[in-house]
Amino acid sequence: MILVTGGTGLVGSHLLYELTKKGESVRALIRNSKKIDLVKKIFSYYSNDAENLIQKINWVEGDILDLYSLEQAFSDIKKVYHCAAIVSFDGKDKNQLINANVHGTENVVNLCLSNNIEKLCHVSSIASLGGSLNGELIDENSKWTSPKYHSAYSVSKFKSEMEVWRGIQEGLNAVIVNPSVILGPGFWNSGSGSLITKVAKGMKYFTTGATGFVDVRDVVYSMVELMESEISSERFVLNSENLSYKELFDKIAEAMHVDKPKREATKKMLRIAVTLDKTASILGIKKREITKEIIQASLTVSKYSNEKVKKAIGKTFLLIETSIREIAEKFKKELTIG
Repeated sequence: MILVTGGTGLVGSHLLYELTKKGESVRALIRNSKKIDLVKKIFSYYSNDAENLIQKINWVEGDILDLYSLEQAFSDIKKVYHCAAIVSFDGKDKNQLINANVHGTENVVNLCLSNNIEKLCHVSSIASLGGSLNGELIDENSKWTSPKYHSAYSVSKFKSEMEVWRGIQEGLNAVIVNPSVILGPGFWNSGSGSLITKVAKGMKYFTTGATGFVDVRDVVYSMVELMESEISSERFVLNSENLSYKELFDKIAEAMHVDKPKREATKKMLRIAVTLDKTASILGIKKREITKEIIQASLTVSKYSNEKVKKAIGKTFLLIETSIREIAEKFKKELTIG
């Protein structure tokens, strides 16, 4: 049986669909059974047999920080996909990020070792990679710099990878994937999904940064291929295209048939936005959405190489324009833009 942690997230839900479609015996560790309905929605995007596929999953409520529930989830498991993680760019969440992403991964690795798991796939992030000093493409070997140059989220993902490498040194058969910004449908109010929503509602400003983007289906396909291969003790950047945020927003706007953002957000404007957002959060008006870390990322140009995974498994990636067009169609069917 295969165990998937974080089964109700964007990657986890799409992975569950791929595995059940292939006829695999799957157990999903989830923190809230109410979110199974969201997984059903994801399945319904791709299959008319969503309900039947959902019924084939062995759902287990638990938490990667709760050793008792995690030990129960590991019973009779041969392979593990570790997708569970917290994503936040709010400095106040530092302790929560370290606890869930690092200590949670430590627990998963330890149980993989003690249960003689055949293979582990750990979902990391490009946030755990080093930077580019001279504008060259960032890859699996880019040197990690001092934590002071990284967000708390980046540090937590880097340290969670260190737990996997520690497990590998102790005999664990494992691979690590480092997806760029993952695009996919269904999660319209979080992560990249919120970008779809904001552009659809009318986004006037853009920032000058650039980064990598990848379709969630490419992420899942790569994970499964790597797990079914003889490849071990390796990490792989999963990235389709490198785009500026302006290029991304323009593609979304075109797919949504709305106006493209035309004004560049200056550093002064962004600093004011951070202050106003922080004040609104303190007053309890809204949850914080804009932080210094997010602003820094939105102004940074980072480009990523996908050569290693292409050579390893012969991977070809969906064009981001195609991905956005398909996501936009699902968005428009579900929501009425106000």
